[in-house]
Amino acid sequence: MLKYITLSIILLIFFGTVAPTAAASFCRNYNGNNICILRIKRSAKNHWEYRAEVSINGRRKPVEIYNCRTEEKIQKNGKIVKFQPNGVGKLICSVLNK
Repeated sequence: MLKYITLSIILLIFFGTVAPTAAASFCRNYNGNNICILRIKRSAKNHWEYRAEVSINGRRKPVEIYNCRTEEKIQKNGKIVKFQPNGVGKLICSVLNK
């Protein structure tokens, strides 16, 4: 009987302390656009790079690599594009590089 009580306490502690994954996205009104960062991951090798999936005014964009050092993004097809003034890349780099 004691092992069932101990097991119950351990399970209660385990499930009580494990937090569910967050499903919220980071959204900002930025220069008249509603920009949401849906998923983002910082590069372990190059700390100035982020892989991010964003939505702009409700339209999802595929995962792109944002390079905060050169202010360029690498699109899914491999094309390298400079950040737009006051665009998503500037928002990602200004908010996350603090």
